[in-house]
Amino acid sequence: MNDLENLVSQWLPLPDVAEQLGTSITAVHSLITERSLIAVRIGERGIKSVPAEFLVEGEVLDSLKGTVIVLGDAGYSDEEMIVWLFTEDESLPGRPVDALRSGRKTEIRRRAQSLAW
Repeated sequence: MNDLENLVSQWLPLPDVAEQLGTSITAVHSLITERSLIAVRIGERGIKSVPAEFLVEGEVLDSLKGTVIVLGDAGYSDEEMIVWLFTEDESLPGRPVDALRSGRKTEIRRRAQSLAW
C-alpha cells in the first residue's frame, strides 16, 4: 500500500472531506457507498482517506462516479482504480485523473472500458 500512498500527493481523511464538502461524515460515507468517491485505508493507522484531487472547489469531481463504475465493472479494486487514475499515461499526456479534472471524461471512460476486454 505504500506505493499507493506515494502515488497520490495529498490524502484527505474522511472528516476533512466532509469539511471541504460542507457536509456530514455520514454523507461522505454515503458518497463512498454509492461510488461517487473512493476511499482506501492508508498510513500506519489505516485511516480511511480520499485523494484530494477527487474534490474540486468544494464538490466531488463530477466525472469520477461514472469512471469508478466502469473501472469496477472491469474488475478493478478501489486501490487499483486509484493507481490507474494517478499513473502517468504517455498517450494522454498526463494522468487519467488530470484528464477528468480538465473535462475529458469521455476519453477516460473509453480507456477504462477497454480495460475489461
